Amino acid sequence: MAAAEEDFEFQLQQEEIQQHKREHGDPFTYTDPDDGTVYEWDQEKLAWFPKITDDFIAAYQANYGVTDATQQRTASTTQQTQQQQQQKKAKKELKPGEKRKANDPEWFDVDEVKNTNVYVSGLPTDITDDEFKDLMQKCGIIMEDAETGQPKFKLYRDQNGQLKGDGRCCYLKRESVELALQILDNYEFRSHTIHVEPAKFQLKGAYNPALKKKKKKKQKKEKNMQERLLDWRPERKEPLRPKHERVMIIRNMFHPKDFEEDPLVLNEISDDLREECEKFGIVKKVLLFDRHPDGVASVAFKEAEMADAAVAALNARWFGGRQLNVALWDGVTDYQIQETDREREERLKKWEEFLDKGADIKKEVTTEATTSTTTTTTAASSSTAGESDRGKTEG
Repeated sequence: MAAAEEDFEFQLQQEEIQQHKREHGDPFTYTDPDDGTVYEWDQEKLAWFPKITDDFIAAYQANYGVTDATQQRTASTTQQTQQQQQQKKAKKELKPGEKRKANDPEWFDVDEVKNTNVYVSGLPTDITDDEFKDLMQKCGIIMEDAETGQPKFKLYRDQNGQLKGDGRCCYLKRESVELALQILDNYEFRSHTIHVEPAKFQLKGAYNPALKKKKKKKQKKEKNMQERLLDWRPERKEPLRPKHERVMIIRNMFHPKDFEEDPLVLNEISDDLREECEKFGIVKKVLLFDRHPDGVASVAFKEAEMADAAVAALNARWFGGRQLNVALWDGVTDYQIQETDREREERLKKWEEFLDKGADIKKEVTTEATTSTTTTTTAASSSTAGESDRGKTEG
């Protein structure tokens, strides 16, 4: 019964709305009886606003006056309002659960402010890539491809693979484009007058999404590339050497048993080795693998060339009665030897004995010093007493 009553009331409301439309027109519009201004109801803001029509604009211009700029802004506002109304209407027409169709894909123009490409024409048809690169570098740094690391320029060819006499170059900075237009436009190059202009990209054929490059997360890589290109320091002409070639390995420098009696010898050898190696360059780290049976030590230099000089000077030299075997580290071999639990206990036991021995020696030295001081004091007292007795006798 309740559902039937609700349906009946809803039907009565719809009939009243239809009757109001027939008598008064659209229920969402209102005409002012005094001046005839038409207002429309904004459902979102819940308020009446003047309806923007051609008659309303003409009446507004006649009453308040308008300039050309104002007319343009008004026309733009009118167009935007109409577009918004069409969008709202399209949303209302959507059925429940139906999604709005996306806009058809299309090519977009490159922003002039961000465009760092220039188009060059009038080039010789036998120009090489190196010649074109040297020519364009006169006006700035050429961008490098983030994937290949190669400079981004191109000489165009025809269907037969022959050069057409034109090309494109991508600079790192926008200022280089302006400089190229001033310097290289109408520039004489090998008896050819070349022409330079900002590059324009046009669509050839129908739009194909498969040809569009996919966006990749390479902002950090591109930033590092730009910082390297803008770095003022000169580039290394020789290829960079591996980091492990900065480390020098020395064999037969000691024997593990050398540290059993006096563990402090380890520090003495390390200090002597650092002092000797600093003659060849900056030493970053010195390690002694005291458990290795071959008596291995390693020295890390700041540069590989420093390690080369140290190897050449120290190999086959004698140290503490042992002939050294010196070479660069291969980057793979691990000279660290892990001790077992038993070996660790023995090492700690020997270390305690060493400390106790040192404490006993210190105690003996202190006792001897105290005894010597007491003896000296007694002798001095006896001497003073004897002199006093002699003085009394003489008196």
